[in-house]
Amino acid sequence: MSFEEEWAGLKADAAARMQLNSVPAEGPGAGPSGGDLVVHDDELGKIGHFAYRLHNNLKADGKHARTTTEAAGTSLASDGFEMGKALTAASKAWDKQVGTLTDSCAHISNHLDFSKASKKKDDEWVAAQVSASKIAGYYDVPEEDTKPSIPKAEGPIM
Repeated sequence: MSFEEEWAGLKADAAARMQLNSVPAEGPGAGPSGGDLVVHDDELGKIGHFAYRLHNNLKADGKHARTTTEAAGTSLASDGFEMGKALTAASKAWDKQVGTLTDSCAHISNHLDFSKASKKKDDEWVAAQVSASKIAGYYDVPEEDTKPSIPKAEGPIM
């Protein structure tokens, strides 16, 4: 079997299993986890808190050896050791990876805070709409065709 044939088969298998922005054809609850996504505020809060703590700890502790590693790399490179260049390159790569990870943690924490606030606003809007519709039910507002007709005045109105 050639690579192209194997790759086409793998893509077809993945496409058969993938569902984006849709519900299974069998109806809700037919999926492997019951269909609907349910996330509770306390779970979001815990994840956001852990992401925030990880961000702060990485920012403080992830770069603690940066200056000494760079100094050792520079010293070894100046003495003619290739290990010095490699150590300096490793230090720069580590610094870049820590930066990417701290940015990702901040993004997760901020996104969860935004999602939580947005969900709260949506819930408040729905509650306001529901209570407004209940209020309208207490009034006996006749439909347009059942209203009595009011004769219009003829002539000038002074």
